[in-house]
Amino acid sequence: MAFTVYPAIDIRHGRVVRLAQGDYAQETRYGDDPLVQIEAYADAGAEWLHLVDLDAAREGGYTLAPLLARIRADTGLRVQTGGGVRTEDDVRRILDAGAERVVVGSLAVREPAQVLEWIETFGAERITVALDTRQGRDGVWHLPVHGWTETADATLDVLAVRYAQGGLRHLLSTDIARDGMLSGPNLDLYAHLKALVPTLDVQASGGVRELADVRAAKAQGCGGIVLGRALLEGRLGVAEALAC
Repeated sequence: MAFTVYPAIDIRHGRVVRLAQGDYAQETRYGDDPLVQIEAYADAGAEWLHLVDLDAAREGGYTLAPLLARIRADTGLRVQTGGGVRTEDDVRRILDAGAERVVVGSLAVREPAQVLEWIETFGAERITVALDTRQGRDGVWHLPVHGWTETADATLDVLAVRYAQGGLRHLLSTDIARDGMLSGPNLDLYAHLKALVPTLDVQASGGVRELADVRAAKAQGCGGIVLGRALLEGRLGVAEALAC
């Protein structure tokens, strides 16, 4: 299985930002022109980009189609992107704008039957399911939704298995407690997923702070890693991450 490095750009109000643990009140801004940062990642050798519409994740209605079209035209990067995906038409419009894969988060938790239909309709290579998770005191991995402000009844284990059985290939899972915190990825979470759903290409996300974390995620059997704050703050570079 190939290991893919996904530089991440989160957009809010047109700016590059990062949120700490998904909290919109804990925003750090990194630039007013996303395309400048994205082109730098492409120049450094990146082949993929993970692009998040934070406004849409909160309010619905994906807004980044014009930017997505420019990314494809100017850089040739393959883009997986999401935020506010609610309907099959949303998926189609994002793919038509140039996305390689559409990331489905909250709806994948609330309406798995619908998302499984999309996987059948568009193909397993065109959908990434994002099951962002927080471990409870009971040890169970729960699934917060609506910008991580509410918790669904379903658990990570139940839905990961259901999606694996339903034809999913790409699963992105973020340990919310680590997201944007530079505390290292939760390797225990990814070991758990590898054992639970070995057929899935799992993308690690949350907490990456240095090159050793990239190597550790690959050694754990992850299919890729999403790099956000660590790249934006120069703690590691795209080229060295790709060299892993």
